[in-house]
Amino acid sequence: MKSGRKNEREARLKARKVAVAFLAIFANFAMLYVLKYWDATARLLDRLLPWASPPVFDLLIPLGVSFYIFQSVGYVVDVYRGKYEPERNVGKFALFVSFFPQIVQGPIGRFDHLARQLTGGRALDYSNIKFGIQLAMWGYFKKLVISGRAGAVVNTVFADSGAYSGSVIAFSVLFYCIQLYCDFSGGIDISRGVAKMFGIEMAENFRRPIFADSLTDFWRRWHISLGAWMRDYLFYPLSLSKPFRRLGKFARAHIGGTVGKILPTSLATFVVYFVIGIWHGANFRYIAFGFWNGAIITSSLLLAGFYAGARRRLGIADASRGLHVFRVLRTAGLVFIGRYITRAPRLKVAVAMLFSTFSHFQIADLFNGTLLTLGLTPSGLATVTIAMLVVLAVEWFQERGGQVRSSLERQNFFVQWLAILVPLFVIVFFGVVNKDYI
Repeated sequence: MKSGRKNEREARLKARKVAVAFLAIFANFAMLYVLKYWDATARLLDRLLPWASPPVFDLLIPLGVSFYIFQSVGYVVDVYRGKYEPERNVGKFALFVSFFPQIVQGPIGRFDHLARQLTGGRALDYSNIKFGIQLAMWGYFKKLVISGRAGAVVNTVFADSGAYSGSVIAFSVLFYCIQLYCDFSGGIDISRGVAKMFGIEMAENFRRPIFADSLTDFWRRWHISLGAWMRDYLFYPLSLSKPFRRLGKFARAHIGGTVGKILPTSLATFVVYFVIGIWHGANFRYIAFGFWNGAIITSSLLLAGFYAGARRRLGIADASRGLHVFRVLRTAGLVFIGRYITRAPRLKVAVAMLFSTFSHFQIADLFNGTLLTLGLTPSGLATVTIAMLVVLAVEWFQERGGQVRSSLERQNFFVQWLAILVPLFVIVFFGVVNKDYI
């Protein structure tokens, strides 16, 4: 009898835990949906069902709402899974969710990594302050000196893409890649640098995706914390769920081959990239962007055997340096095409720009002075080029195993502070005072 009552109590407790976790997750995502996606849904319904007339609120979206809602949901799921005990101090939990350096661009923090640092007591440390300033200066260099200038070209061409040839459109998309790369990575460097000044080590969120050798590898390196969140709280729960396991058995038994093996995983992958697309905004082009990535990753799995056979027939070793360079360039090309989709104002415009790039590529427009009419002076173009080469050189050093921080630590006091003062001068002169790209 006692054992039966104990089992009954445990069942009721488990049911309450499930109910509380579900309500907390639902409440968080409901807030996110209303704030970010309701107006887009209402406008779509108004076009499809004019008689419905759903209200449009034009709400002011709180800064960084997606980040702290995803962070809160991750906390709820981890507590439900028993990964750690719930935080009973509301102030400490609020500090974890709203720690200011991570609000705008992340990373999406995990409670067991970040909260203990925030509440464990920190003393000002010269080394932390110095390294934090260096890291933040590097971020400001990328954002103000490179990203701002590159954005001038991007804004000019995308405002009236039909007026330019395919080569100029491709050039502007290249500059959009540069703009986005430096803006996002620079923002993360600033966030981590500011946190470091307080003695807080934030999770790595960007790891040189320009050197990725596959699209999967690219997304493992770009916005790492978002990818990890999707993996832990969406992909694994979905792909390991009973419906997906049943689908896997059915596919292996009735379809067979590679398709049968990867069907459940590929379906879960498409769901993940659909959610990632929606994460970026309530627009069909973001859904298309998610579909593009899911399709490429799935096709690479389907064709893995074909590629392996082709390499054997051609005598190309998997560890070949030439093969690695080819894979990096191929990945860069796939990412490049995806950027048309995310930057164009509408999916229809993105398709038109892609068509123009491949059908009306006039190479002469790259050398006849047209590029100097896109918002950058010759010195502005030179600044972006030289500064981007500096970024690539530093990232190449890191990709080969070099440690910038430890290398600086081995230098004398003068060199260490020079690593702060030189970027500060460049940022002020090229990023604030001399905005020759306007």
